[in-house]
Amino acid sequence: MSRAPLLAAVLVLCAAGAANAAVPGYREAPHFTNSAAARCPPPLPASDADAACSPHAAVHVAMTLDASYLRGTMAAVLSVLRHASCPESIHFHFIASAAAGSPQAAELRDTVRASFPSLAFRVYPFADEARVAGLISTSIRGALDRPLNYARSYLASTLPACVRRVVYLDSDVVLTDDIASLAATPLPGEAAVAAPEYCGANFTAYFTPGFWASPALSAAFADRRACYFNTGVMVLDLARWRRAGYTAQIEEWMELQKRVRIYELGSLPPFLLVFAGRIAAVDHRWNQHGLGGDNYRGLCRGLHAGAVSLLHWSGKGKPWDRIDAGRPCPLDAVWAKYDLLRPAAGIESS
Repeated sequence: MSRAPLLAAVLVLCAAGAANAAVPGYREAPHFTNSAAARCPPPLPASDADAACSPHAAVHVAMTLDASYLRGTMAAVLSVLRHASCPESIHFHFIASAAAGSPQAAELRDTVRASFPSLAFRVYPFADEARVAGLISTSIRGALDRPLNYARSYLASTLPACVRRVVYLDSDVVLTDDIASLAATPLPGEAAVAAPEYCGANFTAYFTPGFWASPALSAAFADRRACYFNTGVMVLDLARWRRAGYTAQIEEWMELQKRVRIYELGSLPPFLLVFAGRIAAVDHRWNQHGLGGDNYRGLCRGLHAGAVSLLHWSGKGKPWDRIDAGRPCPLDAVWAKYDLLRPAAGIESS
């Protein structure tokens, strides 16, 4: 077996192993209702039937769903609902690594439903998972090499065609503001992506010296002011994405990476190659990222200067792991307020 198919098989088996992990128990979240002052559309039905195309869906949110990061996803959903002006009019789209109809996919769906009985959501199998595994090159951290980490590049083909605009969120975030404000971000012209940009970051560090030494490769950024942006919080216009064929463009860079090493950091660099310098700006308050530290040690970090609407534990250190290990960082206490994990038997609060 050649190296590429072998790597694809290993990645799919690792995803299957994660899918087979036991799903812990979670508490039921409080029920949040639409605000009368916000002039919300009617509540979406609380069923697994597809309400994604309902005209009453005020905001669409897409996230991944698997056993490894389920605890983070549950906290993120709770934070979205708690701070939304129209929580009953939000539709969640969860992309799962398990195959459609498998016991694991059903268990994940049932876990979400048990904690959020009135939530409008649908779970989609990541149909492109095996093919994506064959395109992935190993990066600096194993968690970045999971095929599901690339699902954000396939939302346009996974979600129903009626879904035009969606907010994509990583599983390691919590919101402290109304997601409707983020979802309403203007996308002028043909912009398909909106996200906070960080033009002070060292953009050259996201690609190898060989990339920058090649005039043919580095010319990809010749006609634009390319800045780093974090792909864990984005507003996407899926109709424009589909028209432009952006998924195919991302895959072309991934295929090149298999032949020539041009980057080291998972799913981010292909996104930067296609979109950096071509996105709509979002206020930095909507992605206070880096709270998980770097990709090696996951040390504690503080907030960037400015207002905060969303906290993002990007990096190696996840708040639930640090809390369980008895070594939380100061800001992990903010995340803990949204943690729905049911305490182990014998330590339930009375």
